[in-house]
Amino acid sequence: MSKRDASRTENKIIVVGAGIVGVSTAIALQNMGKKVVLIDKTGPAAGASFGNGGVLASCSVVPVTGPGLIKKAPLMLLNKNQPLFLKWGYLPKLMPWLARYLSHANAADTKRISNALMPIIGDSLNDHLALAKGTGAEKWITPCDYLYLYNNRAAFEADAFGWSIRRAHGFEWDELEGQKFRDYDDGFSEDINFAICMGQHGRITSPGDYVSDLAKYFQKNGGELRICEVEAILSEGGAVRGIRAGGEVFESDKLVITAGIWSKALTDQLGLSIPMETERGYHMELWEPNVMPRAPVMVASGKFVATPMEGRIRLAGVVEFGGLKKAPSEAPFALLEQNIRAAMPHLRWGETTRWMGHRPAPSDSIPIIGEMENKKGIYLGFGHHHVGLTGGPKTGRLLASLVAGLTPNQNMSAYKPERFAVR
Repeated sequence: MSKRDASRTENKIIVVGAGIVGVSTAIALQNMGKKVVLIDKTGPAAGASFGNGGVLASCSVVPVTGPGLIKKAPLMLLNKNQPLFLKWGYLPKLMPWLARYLSHANAADTKRISNALMPIIGDSLNDHLALAKGTGAEKWITPCDYLYLYNNRAAFEADAFGWSIRRAHGFEWDELEGQKFRDYDDGFSEDINFAICMGQHGRITSPGDYVSDLAKYFQKNGGELRICEVEAILSEGGAVRGIRAGGEVFESDKLVITAGIWSKALTDQLGLSIPMETERGYHMELWEPNVMPRAPVMVASGKFVATPMEGRIRLAGVVEFGGLKKAPSEAPFALLEQNIRAAMPHLRWGETTRWMGHRPAPSDSIPIIGEMENKKGIYLGFGHHHVGLTGGPKTGRLLASLVAGLTPNQNMSAYKPERFAVR
């Protein structure tokens, strides 16, 4: 290793992945007085941190794998009006992960998973406000309500199990029925007659700009950002020694992997087999709309989110399984447009922009956060499924504490990497 190569990261901590988790980790370490180099193959907010629904959804502690999913999923796949899609040629590769994923579709595991998610996402708005304070990125954060919309009270009551979990975690809400909902927001279809309205949530009015501004603050304060792809992790005697990226060697005894779905290829190198799949997420943005929702809404009938953002409404929430390489499908975009026209029949807009990206989905719906046991100095922080933006700042603080040798003030056992088998 040349002196030039080694000096680039001498006494620096390497963070791989510049999405919301990686940038939050880098800033938290920087605030502790640590020197950090942040490495990403494309740049800040290039993946799911750009394309998410933009909601700081603290209430999203109920995983997709609730009771009854095993019966519902096949019917959803066969119904073009349901927000679950599959590229059928990918099914053989998907099956091992899918079997493990569906094994958690029961009441006991749903409660266990929600107990693990709550400490990571339960105070998201305040976590983001604390992260962004004084960075210039705080302008993108808007405190707001978050609504779940139902056609009627009976449809809400059919979701009673999930709402009982939220209530057990201390969430409170107002019920808006009929005219009461119209008085709150009159932009929706008359078919939607019931809403749950939760306060103390938030939205990011431009997620890509938000994470990019946080990264700029990191650089302004002495952090190093390198745009290159990690080719290998270098270790010796059970401990990390650095990485090779972009044809160069970066030397460090502390490495944090926060690269979302792309983290799996790196942990595979380290002998840790994490059952994690990409959920191909889709969004559409409707620019210059003639009406704007008062707050972000989850439209329960279509299981999609409509979030008011800077100059546009973002629609998100469709799931497709099909791996990392295949091109976007047209059907998810068509369904999002069909659903918003049904939910907001008077909505008109100018330009439409579209995006498809990759959410990291571990088979048990719980993020991986912690130091590897068999490779000292390597810390993992990824696998947040649908709540990466929501849980990014808290995850970053936890990782920074672990890297600094501090003991977090919460039980970390649910997130430990070694809960999965080591090859």
